[in-house]
Amino acid sequence: MKKGGAIYIMTNSLNTTLYVGVTSNLVKRIKEHKNHLHPDSFTARYNLHKLVYYEVFHNIVDAINREKQLKAGSRRKKIDLINSINPRWNDLYAEISDN
Repeated sequence: MKKGGAIYIMTNSLNTTLYVGVTSNLVKRIKEHKNHLHPDSFTARYNLHKLVYYEVFHNIVDAINREKQLKAGSRRKKIDLINSINPRWNDLYAEISDN
């Protein structure tokens, strides 16, 4: 059985910097970003703590391919994607977590 995965986009409080990532455990990974578990990481350095977009996949290979597609796209395409499901750029972490 293949393990699932997810892609996600994080931003800061002013929505000025975007980060696209991939993970096999979305809740755990976003919690790591929010708690700056890796203090030298891009997300910690730019204080990217808001989950503004995510997609879930049945297998990690599909998630990795989607991440590559998003990273290759323009900033405008990422913004349009976020706006299509989250026009207020709310933090979606509560939507995926049990907290």
